[in-house]
Amino acid sequence: MAFLAGSVAWAAAKPVVTVAADGPAQFKTVQAAVDSATESGLVIRIAPGTYREKLHIAQNGIELLGTGKKPEDVVLTYDDSAKSAGGTGKSGSVNVSGDDFKAENLTIQNDWEKKNARLSEGAQAVALMLTGDREVLRHVRLLGYQDTLYAASKTCHGASDQTAAEASGQPCHASRQLFEDCYIEGHVDYIFGDAKAVFNRCELHGMAHSIVTITAQSKLYPLEDSGYLFLHCIITGDAAVDKLSFGRPWRPYSKVYFVDTVVKGSELDPPGWMEWAGKLATSDYAEYNTRNADGTPVKVDKRIPPSHQLTAAEAEKLTVASWLTGPDGWNPDK
Repeated sequence: MAFLAGSVAWAAAKPVVTVAADGPAQFKTVQAAVDSATESGLVIRIAPGTYREKLHIAQNGIELLGTGKKPEDVVLTYDDSAKSAGGTGKSGSVNVSGDDFKAENLTIQNDWEKKNARLSEGAQAVALMLTGDREVLRHVRLLGYQDTLYAASKTCHGASDQTAAEASGQPCHASRQLFEDCYIEGHVDYIFGDAKAVFNRCELHGMAHSIVTITAQSKLYPLEDSGYLFLHCIITGDAAVDKLSFGRPWRPYSKVYFVDTVVKGSELDPPGWMEWAGKLATSDYAEYNTRNADGTPVKVDKRIPPSHQLTAAEAEKLTVASWLTGPDGWNPDK
């Protein structure tokens, strides 16, 4: 497969170790391999299988590469919830705070709701919590229900960060993350947090639930440089999905753009977005060229204000590079 070829370049620059639950390898668990990493980073080649372990990756430059024929062949999974773990941020199956993390050709899952009756409180169950900068995931499946992907930042949400930004008049730059050719599923707020993230050519799948909100972005103040950009994505959903929306604002300056989106097998709720405690008024929600699977435009005449439609000229400027380059000129393809 073409995407595996790109991983060879990663391996050439760093030490490489192997993991297999059964069979010959240097490690039997992914965490043991992670713990062996030095400051030079590490490429971890993971053999097909299911690895039920709660991963914590604080080191910089860790790269996880599934060596199966498809992402379904390597599954990293656990089953904590906000109630069982003592908070949403503690429930993640895979937790990455190190910078320059990469993952490719594997699945990250939280199967708590699959195995347990849903709770009225504490049902949040994160598959991946990502707070590091310059993170890249390609051909990765993220499976869960409520709060599947916590795409967040180590910077900018503290009071001191806001004070510094306002005093200098310069933005606080949130962690940057790229999700490319990924599959992400869930129902309530299943992509949430305050990263500056791009989702390029991803499938966003709503799991059966009365209300499905794809995003709950959490930009806290105007000078926080964060937000989610969805480019060329497909939105799908289970037949039992009742009300499907682009998202709702977790924080007052929530920022989410959808560009060239195809809605397939489900219908977006006409307002497009949902209110959350009055924060919609200061949020920045926009879309461009949202269409059905047959190519016809999705009706947008009932979209809730202040969400708006981008012009063609505005949409053309929204690219992976324009969103993620940042002050250091980061290129996620290198």
